[in-house]
Amino acid sequence: MHPNQTTLENFYTAFARLDADTMAACYAPDAEFDDEAFSLRGHTEVTGMWRMLCGATKAKGADVWKLTYSGVQADAKTGKAHWEADYRFSATGRMVHNVIDGVFEFNEQGLIKKHRDSFNFWTWARQALGAPGLLLGWTPVFHQKVRKTAAANLKKFLATRAS
Repeated sequence: MHPNQTTLENFYTAFARLDADTMAACYAPDAEFDDEAFSLRGHTEVTGMWRMLCGATKAKGADVWKLTYSGVQADAKTGKAHWEADYRFSATGRMVHNVIDGVFEFNEQGLIKKHRDSFNFWTWARQALGAPGLLLGWTPVFHQKVRKTAAANLKKFLATRAS
């Protein structure tokens, strides 16, 4: 097994335990992360997002949290994984089953420098947000609103950690 595959195995094993500290140790200082809700640059933002999400899940949904992953592959430069998460969306209390494919790039030290997660936003929005997600989740305006809300929540979270 390539050491970068071990990095991904460590990342997802930690994620399944909601262990944000171990997840953070997998990222390079100049890490980048993108998905349907976030576009983050730098270790502080990327790992702050995982700390925020893991903390919210521990506080409001550890009883239903489940993460499974498969198809983890990596070489010296890139990697990929498939993962599925069952959780209670903290903002609404609604149950979500999200199906995600992640792609990765690694630096020379074997840390994640780029991470892109892809999932069906409309499917997620219908589950997480109910009727508004069902009716509007497919629209770019609604998608942008969710991204702005996520960014504001992360900014607030990071500000409270800096205090």
